[in-house]
Amino acid sequence: MTTTTTTNAVSPSSGLIHPAYATGGPVAVMYLRVSTKEQAEKGGTDEGYSIPAQREANLRKAEALGATVIEEFVDAGESARKADRPQLMKMIEYVTAHQVNYCIVHKVDRLARNRADDVAIHLALRDAGVTLVSASENIDETPSGMLLHGIMSSIAEFYSRNLATETVKGLSQKAAQGGTTNRAPIGYLNVGVRDERGRENRTVVVDEERAPLVRWAFEQFASGRWTLSQMQRELEARGLTTPPTPKRASKPLGKTSVQRMLTNPYYRGMVRFKGAVYPGSHEALVPKEVWYQVQNVLESHVSAADATQLHAHYLKGTIYCGACGSRFIIVNANNGKGKIYPYFVCNGRHSKKTGCTRQAILIEDVERMVEKYYETIQISAELRQSLAGMIHAEFDRLLASDSGELESLAKERAALEEERLVVLRAHYSGAISLELLKEEQMRIEARLDDIKGRLSAHHDEYAAARANLDDCLALLANIALIYSRCDNQNRRLCNQAFFRKIFIDEDREVKVEYQPSYEALCDVQSQANALNWAAEAKKKDEVQTFSRVETLVEGLNLAHMG
Repeated sequence: MTTTTTTNAVSPSSGLIHPAYATGGPVAVMYLRVSTKEQAEKGGTDEGYSIPAQREANLRKAEALGATVIEEFVDAGESARKADRPQLMKMIEYVTAHQVNYCIVHKVDRLARNRADDVAIHLALRDAGVTLVSASENIDETPSGMLLHGIMSSIAEFYSRNLATETVKGLSQKAAQGGTTNRAPIGYLNVGVRDERGRENRTVVVDEERAPLVRWAFEQFASGRWTLSQMQRELEARGLTTPPTPKRASKPLGKTSVQRMLTNPYYRGMVRFKGAVYPGSHEALVPKEVWYQVQNVLESHVSAADATQLHAHYLKGTIYCGACGSRFIIVNANNGKGKIYPYFVCNGRHSKKTGCTRQAILIEDVERMVEKYYETIQISAELRQSLAGMIHAEFDRLLASDSGELESLAKERAALEEERLVVLRAHYSGAISLELLKEEQMRIEARLDDIKGRLSAHHDEYAAARANLDDCLALLANIALIYSRCDNQNRRLCNQAFFRKIFIDEDREVKVEYQPSYEALCDVQSQANALNWAAEAKKKDEVQTFSRVETLVEGLNLAHMG
């Protein structure tokens, strides 16, 4: 949904010149987003509670900038983990075609929750001459603003990934209790059962139409007289098809689907999640003896030619050609006397896909170059303290700026708790029925849970970000020594944690693309800003200390004179 603020009568989307352009003042667009359809539909409106709050904050920011908002773009129920949100794409197209000074968002994480998408969106806005502005964060084009932008984008990505981790944790617990964590396989059906309070609980039942064919397939394949291709054709002839869905019609199983079915431990009553297998609470279709016999038959069908052998170096996958950008591959050269020399070779040149002329380089030379590079990014104790001080100070400012929202949530929580007592007293006095009491209690509890989650997420987000920052700085302060003492496996992990890519130039100079967590911390300009910030903070502290000493001395003199 795209709407235009009602402060102006004519929308640019109408094809007419907007009145805001006639004034000569700056103009802005704003982007609003909530993550889920449930958020978007809360409160009986299409937008929910969050969109109006974001709009109000963005309009205040536009007023402070002296800008007129001429268009707004709303993605309701769209996750920031994907960059192809319809209204976001429409906004980028819009600012490319119209003269716009600012793009206002409520927070950076409304725009993107991974660093790669954030960079791409920010570059698209900058190429269109648009300055990104956050209504609640000090994001601008200054070096310190860019540093904060990078950090907050990384925090948003961390929060999004942490949320996914928490989801996996919940699913792991469900699997451990025997629950089905995803769509049940063919032969079963996912159904909803309502309890006495009207809440829907998802469970799994046997599909009486398809289960007999699944049992038959296991029993026949266990005999060893069938191949996968033969079984697939026979099941198709017998009419085994997938259950239809609103988006997909029913269809026969392919060979890969038949193999997946025959190897799934779900049919013997087990639930598999993240590599672990747990006893399931669903009904088994196949005796475990039959299931194990099927696995033996499948293993006997596997040819020795299918086995693969992995030879990998800890730098493989991280090292790239500085000339053409192609990945480096490993090639072993023989000197004619039986001695093998392993080299890194540009894959662009090796495969003749590029015109690269980059010469091969001994692997041990690349190893030494990477070790030397770690020495250049290791930071001093002073710089570590300065970076930590500057960023923690910014965290404190952001936390303080959100105090109004937190206070509002706390007041609403207190009001709801009081309302819960009032409703209970009303029931005891006979003013409301038991059914109405239950409905009101469910409504109040749902809202209290929402407020509790928002308060907890707010504090946890900053606490996690601070802890992550301290961990990153601690590693950065000792990384050269740590890397030199690591075994190959841990060197691989170090390289993956710090760098997206490591480029080796023709002159053997190392250049890198950092991972989001270290991109801002390792930036030379950001480090200089941190040292300047620390020096200014020290001066202020010395002035305040001197002032307190003067006041103390003056007081002592007055006391002595008295």
